[in-house]
Amino acid sequence: MLKKNLFQKVWDTHNVGNLENGQTQLFVGRHLIHEVTSPQAFGMLRERGLPVRYPERTFATVDHIVPTDEVSEPYSDPLADAMIKELRKNCEESGITFFDVESGKQGIVHVVGPEQGLTQPGMTIACGDSHTSTHGAFGAIAFGVGTSQVRDLLATQTLSLSPLKVRRIEVNGTLKAGVYAKDVILHIIRKLGVNGGTGYAYEYAGDVFEGFSMEERMTACNMSIEGGARVGYVNPDEKTFKYLQSRPYSPKGADWDNAVEAWSSFASDQGCDYDDVIKFEASDISPTVTWGINPGQAISVEEKIPDPNELSDSEASSAIEALDYMKLSPGTPIKGTPIDVAFIGSCTNGRISDLEEVASKINGYKVKDGVKAIVVPGSQVVSQIAEQKGLDKIFINAGFEWRNAGCSMCLAMNPDKLIDDQLCASSSNRNFKGRQGSPTGRTMLMSPLMVAAAAISGEIADSREIFQN
Repeated sequence: MLKKNLFQKVWDTHNVGNLENGQTQLFVGRHLIHEVTSPQAFGMLRERGLPVRYPERTFATVDHIVPTDEVSEPYSDPLADAMIKELRKNCEESGITFFDVESGKQGIVHVVGPEQGLTQPGMTIACGDSHTSTHGAFGAIAFGVGTSQVRDLLATQTLSLSPLKVRRIEVNGTLKAGVYAKDVILHIIRKLGVNGGTGYAYEYAGDVFEGFSMEERMTACNMSIEGGARVGYVNPDEKTFKYLQSRPYSPKGADWDNAVEAWSSFASDQGCDYDDVIKFEASDISPTVTWGINPGQAISVEEKIPDPNELSDSEASSAIEALDYMKLSPGTPIKGTPIDVAFIGSCTNGRISDLEEVASKINGYKVKDGVKAIVVPGSQVVSQIAEQKGLDKIFINAGFEWRNAGCSMCLAMNPDKLIDDQLCASSSNRNFKGRQGSPTGRTMLMSPLMVAAAAISGEIADSREIFQN
């Protein structure tokens, strides 16, 4: 029998037909929607008189535009209020399950899917959001789509897509203390480039990914798109199954045993072929911080900001642009760069383990005067668990604002925005120009604990030096 990797197995299983242009008509097992990219899609269906084909396969939540500092409707932002009401209406009319703000299950779509057990191995998963690759942590093939594709999914439950090559990325050895999944994925993107994964699905493997928790795997898969890959995944294993067991939408009883057997079969076969294999040593990875205007412009917290004169011609022009925008000087240490805002949250690092790790270190510390620091749980479920554990009080006592669930300052489609050229230490996934709401606002990406270290120091700092407790 021909040995296959997981991507090939899942793709072949969901192949409805091969098209003349070389694309595959792919059946999508799970469709996730939110308030920003779905209204136009529903409108296009109405114009054509088309129903939602399989409403039981689509699930909705609100996350991008929902305010994190308001509890009741109507919201002060009329656009947010209108978009949420529109999604509510569309779900009611189409029979789609909606994790509304009153449900206790609302949150960022890429946090809600896994915690509800909607994300399962061997699935094809699509959502009108670029960071849908997050769900690949479960051995699914998950990809972001545009609004017209959201329409196609609602109408047919299929998409026309081109097959991808598969690159296996192994990280072997043991990570140093104070190095997290965020550092690992930033290191990978730094080394391979923001376009290095174009045309590829990334299979993450090796000692480090096998040792990672499911939430750590989600952090890494989340940022696959930042490295140019359309898909990122980890083969399912016992950790995957343990995480999913007893989740609300996970199989139950005898169906569970059958599901685990099926899920296991999707893992890449021993000795299967890949289009490319790249290996990294875990010991080479340190706490990592971005200095530029894309996630690949990153360095260790121990390093100095690059000098464009020492870079290749292809990198130098981008570096000059980035340093000008970020108002940074080449050749100076990244450590010690003053910050104005600290943000812990997003679909990359707004899960309960992220909050637990930071809370375990910051007790007794205080946010530096003049720094605005906020913590935004990734979902209402995460918030509930954190509050039951008293994590909210630890953050509040340290000087952080404790907010409601949502995307918040990751992309600032809500009131959580930078002002003027404020510099934000952020646990989110993108540091593009204007990403956090101000056309001159500046973003430095890092792990949640590094964000906390910056908040307490008032500047970029090495969390290993700050938290010695």
